[in-house]
Amino acid sequence: MRNGWRVLIVVLMAGFAAFWVWALFFASKEAVNRIHDRAWAERAAGVCADLDEQLVGLTDLRRVDEDDAALLAERAEIIDRATDIVEATLDEVVAVAPTDAAGREIVPQWEADYRTWLEDRRQYADVLRDGRDEAFRESAVDGIPISEKVATFAGDNEMADCSPPQDLAR
Repeated sequence: MRNGWRVLIVVLMAGFAAFWVWALFFASKEAVNRIHDRAWAERAAGVCADLDEQLVGLTDLRRVDEDDAALLAERAEIIDRATDIVEATLDEVVAVAPTDAAGREIVPQWEADYRTWLEDRRQYADVLRDGRDEAFRESAVDGIPISEKVATFAGDNEMADCSPPQDLAR
């Protein structure tokens, strides 16, 4: 019986070692979300390059009290204006389709996720306009916040400036 356990342990260790050799040296290192039309990704990165600069002027760092409906309404308007800027940028990015098959398949999914996130922001602005100082709640896909999914695609395609802005006060 001892030899059986030894054999099992040796087999498990060899399998573990083989897995790591494969993972480190032979498995594909290319991101699943990466598209092959690098010109499209470069163009998108250029379109998004000044997005943060456009949004920084909308930053409002005032503390909001629950009872201050006027300030909540102002914050909602700021979020709407920022969302309009992000949406216009997204419209410009997707106005040109990628030329590769993977891009033509993945980019519309990314766009749909991004538009869901934009709608989540609009709904949040409505909550603030209603006088409720609640936390922003965004949609999730498979337990992952949709903004993270959108940002992962942007990062995998070297267009990090096209990620959703993280500061909702803008």
